[in-house]
Amino acid sequence: MERPNYITPQGYHALKAEYDALFAGERPRLVETIAWAAGNGDRSENGDYIYGRKRLREIDRRLGWLSRRMKAAKVVDPCRQPNRERVFFGATVTIADEDDRERTLTIVGDDEADAGTGRVGWNAPLARALRGAGVGDLRVVRLPGGDREYEVMAITYPAG
Repeated sequence: MERPNYITPQGYHALKAEYDALFAGERPRLVETIAWAAGNGDRSENGDYIYGRKRLREIDRRLGWLSRRMKAAKVVDPCRQPNRERVFFGATVTIADEDDRERTLTIVGDDEADAGTGRVGWNAPLARALRGAGVGDLRVVRLPGGDREYEVMAITYPAG
């Protein structure tokens, strides 16, 4: 049995928007181009046909992946979190490492993670270590470069 795909409402809408854009936009235009290219004769040296078929396979693969992810999605709205004293899905957490360097991150679904913007996937080692922590708690994170200890400085959730 596959784990549920926890995701925020915004993340789910982004997956759906990408699916709709590919399925209703790019794919039909590509099928039309392939049909036109196929009617031009020799397909073995027809770049439009060869590239179109390759791109169509990529789109179909992506559509299948998006469909499976949306089907497994469990939309969790962080605004509705009843216990705002602990770190759960959707929390924005400020942590400090051993050198007192602070960093703020938001725990989101794995499909919407982006470390560059401080969005950490729910199943990432750092997020797993922080789950259930309260302000002032120390948590050790096992990373490839060695263990790091973080202190939870603040926990916030979006306003509902």
